[in-house]
Amino acid sequence: MDVTFYAIKDEVRILGFDDGPFRRGDRETIVVGCVFRGGRWMDGVLSTKVAVDGLDSTDKLITLVNARRFRDVRVVMVDGIAFGGFNVLDIGRLYEETGIPVIVVTRDMPDYEGIKAAIKHTPDWQRRWSLIEAAGKPVPIEVRPGKRIHIQAAGIGFDDASSIVRLSATRSLLPEPLRVAHLIARGIVTGQSRGKA
Repeated sequence: MDVTFYAIKDEVRILGFDDGPFRRGDRETIVVGCVFRGGRWMDGVLSTKVAVDGLDSTDKLITLVNARRFRDVRVVMVDGIAFGGFNVLDIGRLYEETGIPVIVVTRDMPDYEGIKAAIKHTPDWQRRWSLIEAAGKPVPIEVRPGKRIHIQAAGIGFDDASSIVRLSATRSLLPEPLRVAHLIARGIVTGQSRGKA
């Protein structure tokens, strides 16, 4: 059953996650979470590590979200449905075991044929693919006039998810919790962030 937002406040607290870059041969990569009030104020940072092309991202995020000290987080956002290559997140389970709705944000519609061809080179590829399918097809939303991104969601209706994404996308098409998580993760791994998120 979806969480219903009777009113979405400008300062709705969002926890956004993105992973850092990794190189061939790396066993794990960092995942950074940023706690934001809406798209304007950052209140905190969390982090964990997940296996590159592993199957632990769901467990790691559940543990991190449930142990957080920011108790009034209303939404979890993730930049894409996989971390560290093909460490695919089970967004339904993440919602069920934390009680917090999940929104997946991607700039472009994924190339599912290309993804399926690539994912077949990983162990347990059918399990990974089933998680991708279970998340549903990304839905485009207009963030700025004529500018769209795509979202998937678990535990929250499309209208509420769209409103929260638009509310928090204050400085780019990406919601601010994801943009800042991306910059921090890249800065930790490479020594400095560069380019836009």
